Amino acid sequence: MTKKAPKAPAKKSTKAVPAPKAEAAESNKLGKAQLVDLMADQTTLTKKQSDEVFSSMLDLLVEALKGGKSVGLPGLGTLSVKATAARTGVRPGTSDKIQIPAGKKVAFKVASTLKSSL
Repeated sequence: MTKKAPKAPAKKSTKAVPAPKAEAAESNKLGKAQLVDLMADQTTLTKKQSDEVFSSMLDLLVEALKGGKSVGLPGLGTLSVKATAARTGVRPGTSDKIQIPAGKKVAFKVASTLKSSL
């Protein structure tokens, strides 16, 4: 009788297995695609037209904020640009003191009607 050679261990695949896609019903987040779909369903616009309108609206909001203007969204709230002062911070891990320069940030103030209905 001949002796059989032991089998080599199976090689593990290095390919990444894609994670299962989250269902829209399970997620607590509405993305642009979902908002465009909802807009198309509630209006007479096609999905393509809804996407164009939505993208144009976002572009206009960004341009207004870049221009230093405040943007009011009735029933939702107000977006505005606020200046931040220069300050001293601490680098995590090393505890070194660092100087954080002055800058700008986008602030959002929730409308009182929305706040009271939550």
